[in-house]
Amino acid sequence: MPKADPPAVPRYPVPAVGVVCLRPPGEVLLIRRGKPPGAGGWSLPGGRLEWGESLRDAALRELREETGVQAEMLGLIDVVDGRFDPDRQGRPTHHYVLVDYAVRWRAGVPRAGDDAADARFVPLSDLSGLGLWDETVRIITLAADRWSEALSGDRPG
Repeated sequence: MPKADPPAVPRYPVPAVGVVCLRPPGEVLLIRRGKPPGAGGWSLPGGRLEWGESLRDAALRELREETGVQAEMLGLIDVVDGRFDPDRQGRPTHHYVLVDYAVRWRAGVPRAGDDAADARFVPLSDLSGLGLWDETVRIITLAADRWSEALSGDRPG
């Protein structure tokens, strides 16, 4: 029996959202990924855009599905190319266009859901010890800096 060809690597990037969920006094919500790419590592909640869905709606939906948390939209942070898990030739096996949004936590205790293995708020000062992708740290820092004044009057409930 002839060998089957390996699955084809898609030739187009996948649109996806990432969510920086901020909570005073200086915490961000992270998930431990349960599936590739990056299974077992810490990351931002997020995922693929569904057909007909707005990016903002996708961000809030993914946050709810992966963490059970409800939040209020603050705004767009940045757009990042995510190319992950290179094959033997060095080509990425996953390519996402990540549209990252900042949100303000409003309600809910984080719990792992959907494809997350864990979910928790982490102090911004503890990010360096989690093995996060450099772009994830940059995005979190950018959001925390940009919206620090808007969050300064909030208190956890």
